[in-house]
Amino acid sequence: MNVHRSSSLSCWRGALPLVALAVALLVLSADFAVACPGCKDAVAANDSQQMNIARGYFWSILFMLSMPALIAGSFGTYVYVELRRARRDQEALQQVPEEAAAPAEEHVEEHAMA
Repeated sequence: MNVHRSSSLSCWRGALPLVALAVALLVLSADFAVACPGCKDAVAANDSQQMNIARGYFWSILFMLSMPALIAGSFGTYVYVELRRARRDQEALQQVPEEAAAPAEEHVEEHAMA
């Protein structure tokens, strides 16, 4: 067990310099990827109308990025609720015959005693 754990750690140790290099490249190239040209020019011009357009782009991008998560989450919730409902209905159907059989047996015992 420890052999497997140490081999997986050595794998991560080998990847650490690559991860550090990737993070360094992202940090150093952040100046190049400040914004789209339209938004960058709007902020530089300090024009209120251009700023409103840039703000509109910002909110529309956030809205579009949230839709896949919202749709997947809604679908997953629907499936979860339906599975719970089906499981509850199935358990209810299994309990009904047991409860219906018990009074019938008592009724038969009453007739046998009489």
